[in-house]
Amino acid sequence: MNRRGRDLRLGNACDALINIVFMAADALFEGIPDLVVLLRREGVIVAHSGGHGVAELIPPPGSLGQCIEAVWSQPFAVLVRQLVRRAIALRGTAEARLRDGTCEYEVRASAQGPDRALVVIRTPPSEVREDPLESSDERPRPQLDRRGFLRRFKESMSLAALREQPAAVAVIYVDGIADIAQLIAAKLSEQIMSAAVLRLPAQFGATDAGGSSSWYLGQLSDTLLALVFETSDRDAIEACVARICASLSEPVDVGEAVFHLTAFAGVAILGQDASSPKLLLDHARSAANEARRSGSSRVFFFTDTLSLRALMRLDIARELREAIENRDIRLRYVGRHDLMTGRVVTWVGYLRWLHPLRGEIRPDEFLRVAEATGLATALSRAVLTSLPDDFAQLAARSDADVRISFGALRHHVLHEQFVEDVRQFLAAGRLPAERLELRIAEKALIARAPAHLHALQQLGVRLVVDEVGRGLGSLDWLARAPIWGLQLDRAWTTALRT
Repeated sequence: MNRRGRDLRLGNACDALINIVFMAADALFEGIPDLVVLLRREGVIVAHSGGHGVAELIPPPGSLGQCIEAVWSQPFAVLVRQLVRRAIALRGTAEARLRDGTCEYEVRASAQGPDRALVVIRTPPSEVREDPLESSDERPRPQLDRRGFLRRFKESMSLAALREQPAAVAVIYVDGIADIAQLIAAKLSEQIMSAAVLRLPAQFGATDAGGSSSWYLGQLSDTLLALVFETSDRDAIEACVARICASLSEPVDVGEAVFHLTAFAGVAILGQDASSPKLLLDHARSAANEARRSGSSRVFFFTDTLSLRALMRLDIARELREAIENRDIRLRYVGRHDLMTGRVVTWVGYLRWLHPLRGEIRPDEFLRVAEATGLATALSRAVLTSLPDDFAQLAARSDADVRISFGALRHHVLHEQFVEDVRQFLAAGRLPAERLELRIAEKALIARAPAHLHALQQLGVRLVVDEVGRGLGSLDWLARAPIWGLQLDRAWTTALRT
């Protein structure tokens, strides 16, 4: 069969798989108000789901494989197709407000590879159709139009500064949403986020002098929420934000599945921390990132110390690049013992950076910098090549069948050259394949194609799943994956005792 024929069969197989996934997930998505449509570049419908909020746009039965011109009006379909092509060209997301007759819709297209895009269509906030049974609900619904929210935020902050009125902004990072979008489905992450936000109580205690609600909520990105307060009372803001984070962290039921999110919050106060809306938002985001880095559930308020830490991270980023080139980041080893005999069977390596001036820098500090600056893959490769020298020293004081364990960084595992990097490393012959154990984090493992894992197994290395129980996982996937063992996350095993 020629290449064109193989590509055609592969494309048909992918379409069939996507349709199966959408059909299997109908139980999860049947209540979603947004219409989600997977389109090819040329406007052919591959799959669709949801849409009771825009029922007039739901493609009729039998529309799969048809062009959108056959389903929607010609002007609207042309604009949607242009938005899809723009998203694919940008390899990202394109948003616009499009009109179909007398109705206006928010349309967002997200590239899904080189020739497809996921299109989400919803009604703008000003035109949301209210359910009569819910017309009395005063809960602070987030603005789906992010540009509209930012415009309102800038206007309210500028007005507060002009009138010298107190104001503050809190940014909440919802951890777990990005993993759901990457590993399961983007539209499912949006539904979970909406469900978590819409169940927030209407009042949380942050009120003005008159006793009325003095804050509003908006969405900055897929993982970031923002709350704007008309007060600078730290206690009231902290109590309000803490309760919102607690509500967001409660389990979210979608169909028969239960999802757990974690919220981290940071606050910046107008006049004290910044005088411009942009800087205020940036400082609140910095405080939220600091809360996330520390893993703390408390609300972080911006301080000048955070600015100093940001400058320090810039220095670390520069020095990290030099440390990778000079092979200054090594592994410290902990023995894994046989419980029956007590002998060391594996030397497990963990990253260690001894800085000549700063002393030992914790992995959680420089790994986040490595991931943010794109150095994680280079760091993982550099440490991999240092294993033979370490193994020669460790094997000299161990049994002949001892192994060395290397935890590849997540960005390296997800890199397209990861399997080839391991193959070339073993081909050098400095470390036997049967003496190498590869530890792969659970979240990274389920994001890899099974063929890649089997290719690693065929090289002769042992695969161990690391950080089991820390985040998203799948027992079914673990049962089918060619793995040798599991390494449970300490936080998970500690929680079992309580």
